[in-house]
Amino acid sequence: MEPTRQTGRPDQRSYRRAADYVAAALVFLRENVLLTEPLRPEHVKPRLLGHWGTCPGITMVYAALNTLVRERDADVLLVTGPGHGAPALHANLWLEGTHEAYDPALARTAAGLRELARRYCAPDGFPSHLSPSVPGTLHEGGELGYALATAFGAALDAPDRIVACVVGDGEAETGPTAGAWHSPKFLDPVTGGAVLPVLHLNGYKISSPTVFATMSDEELTALFRGYGWAPRIVDVRGDVPGEPLDEAVLDAHATIRDLQCRARSGDVPARPAWPMIVLRSLKGQGAPAEVEGKAVEGTFHAHQVPLPDAADDPEQLRALEGWLRSYRPQDLFDAGGRPVPDVLACVPKGTARIGAQRAANGGHLRRPLPLPPLEPYAVDVAQGPGTATASPTRVLGDWLAELMRATAAERDFRVVCPDELASNKLDAVLSASGRAYTWPVEEYSEDLTRSGRVMEMLSEHNCQGWLQGYLLTGRHGLFPTYEAFASLVDSMVNQYAKWLKTAREVPWRAPVSSLTYLLSSEGWRQEHNGYSHQGPGFINNLLDRKSTVTGVYLPPDANTLLVTMRELLDETGKVNVVVAGKHDAAQWLDLDAARAHCRAGASQWTWASTHAGRHPEVVLACAGGIPTVESLAAADLLRRDLPRARIRFVNVVDLCALAPPDRHPHGMPDDRFRDLFGDDTHVVFDFHGYPSAVHQLLHGRPRPDRFHVRGYVEEGTTTTPYDLLALNGTSRHDLAVAALRHLQGRHPGAAALAEEYTDRRDRLRAELRRTGTDPAEITRWSWPA
Repeated sequence: MEPTRQTGRPDQRSYRRAADYVAAALVFLRENVLLTEPLRPEHVKPRLLGHWGTCPGITMVYAALNTLVRERDADVLLVTGPGHGAPALHANLWLEGTHEAYDPALARTAAGLRELARRYCAPDGFPSHLSPSVPGTLHEGGELGYALATAFGAALDAPDRIVACVVGDGEAETGPTAGAWHSPKFLDPVTGGAVLPVLHLNGYKISSPTVFATMSDEELTALFRGYGWAPRIVDVRGDVPGEPLDEAVLDAHATIRDLQCRARSGDVPARPAWPMIVLRSLKGQGAPAEVEGKAVEGTFHAHQVPLPDAADDPEQLRALEGWLRSYRPQDLFDAGGRPVPDVLACVPKGTARIGAQRAANGGHLRRPLPLPPLEPYAVDVAQGPGTATASPTRVLGDWLAELMRATAAERDFRVVCPDELASNKLDAVLSASGRAYTWPVEEYSEDLTRSGRVMEMLSEHNCQGWLQGYLLTGRHGLFPTYEAFASLVDSMVNQYAKWLKTAREVPWRAPVSSLTYLLSSEGWRQEHNGYSHQGPGFINNLLDRKSTVTGVYLPPDANTLLVTMRELLDETGKVNVVVAGKHDAAQWLDLDAARAHCRAGASQWTWASTHAGRHPEVVLACAGGIPTVESLAAADLLRRDLPRARIRFVNVVDLCALAPPDRHPHGMPDDRFRDLFGDDTHVVFDFHGYPSAVHQLLHGRPRPDRFHVRGYVEEGTTTTPYDLLALNGTSRHDLAVAALRHLQGRHPGAAALAEEYTDRRDRLRAELRRTGTDPAEITRWSWPA
């Protein structure tokens, strides 16, 4: 007999037994899910998938949070880092009735449990990890490291929300998690909610001990106090686990509310020590202690499926039946398979259930942004293309500052950036909202404020996690960064794009605001920083993701950047990359022309073309700010020196417009593609990034071999801008020479002119090596009026 509790609180132990039983049943059983008859091999799934080891600890946390919700009416959102513990989440969602609320086939009956077990790790069912199809979730946890930063993003500007975050001890070894422990220094206790991390130390990764589990309580306490936390260690490896965790969660909540109340009454702690819990449990707690002479419970052998041959090995089958019957399912479920009242006594009701948390389906909470009009910020090019000069990102910064002011009351728009806002000339935003930071700064600083909505930390991983959590809970944001270092979050954006793709397929998921990266300090203008800063590969990474959730944009000037950004900040359900320059440069299109160009995705610039309505002999095409300048300069050379050549000039702003429409939703119809590029005309295409990206998109178009794509080919160093272009074959002279190759035979002087341009390029490179700077004919070139 279990000892009787001496408090008025419902006894959780029956609930935890039921949840652990259901979690194990999901991993192992396809029939006889309530063990109403002896277990036979045909009752066991032929393919055993999933991870048992973390499940009991997740259920302990879930049960303790249920107590918090019931006793304190707390608004709790759960982020689960070890998403491979999905069986535990499914078990709790089934017991609390959330699964049934979304799908009556998953009712709290024997038939509903059988259907849940059938779907787990089955084709068209639930995957082995958490996913958008699981209610109450906003983080998959399949790739470890990002849960804590995501949790903080969900807590920003949500003053009543408590985000509980389970961090696995394997996950805690990752670099992103190490950086995320600093996140409280950016969380305003007045305007924000709180994050309650639970570091789950069950001792092992897949096949070896975790670093954190080998640390003593004293070492763990010292480490997390150094980060600024107030850690409480809860050890549930004894015979009666769980009760200390309840008290720790309730005490943590009391501390959180005390900190917030003090701050909101004007007494803001200088260095608030937010509570966290370190939960020590046995790996796979409850599993057989030993099977076939090998220790299981409390070892890494319990990490995934402890009894992998249960369907074929009689001894493992007996061990599995003994394990499952140790939970006494006959006492937990009635004859119809419904959980008995004692099991459900500690479960919150209705919308208070953790799985019913509205913020976990944040698209339903999303409000459109009050996007300012573009006209007051547009660059005036009334005197003609190239006659005005501006920094595209500086122009955008002024518009974003107005957007910051317009969202001051709702506090639903943020900018995350790894310490590069000013460098990327977006610092006008700081006139509307400072940089968020809550701890005292004794040294010199500028624009720091506790309530700021600009978040700068030199961790792209933290920025990504913060923004994901913010967007997934119904808000909006922007991620500007140096182009070369966006690739630090390649893996994170891969996972997030998969989440968005899957979320589109879940009928009850409402779309959230798109995640948009603004890549500036682009590689072509990183000639001063050198090779390490010259890397446009983030574009390629995004193009490999599902086309329905991705977009790549290369606005050639400030007005097209304004138009592009306004559209993307109003969009939902995608990951977008925008590449734009920060330096003063010539501006080409007025606002109306920019809007038309962005709507089309790609268009002919008639003012730069020389074919006068006749069939062009060659097309000069480009995508990107620097390629636009170089391609226009090449067109200028050719119209001056070979005026009879028929050249069409095409600029591409939406890169994915190049793809066939059956491969990307932005793809141009075939007739429009022919109008721009012809059927058999050679196209010299100067691209901002790696040429392979354009070739990838052109696959499926007629005769893609006629596209001669120039771009970055991994030639770089510290040099001058023109020399960097020439190193990669993308200078104006190289482009003109490439065009002349396809004009030879039609124009007698084409071959000699190509030699002249090649010689001129080489002499310019020799000169810049003597002077250390680009010659005036390069730096002072302008489009002829």
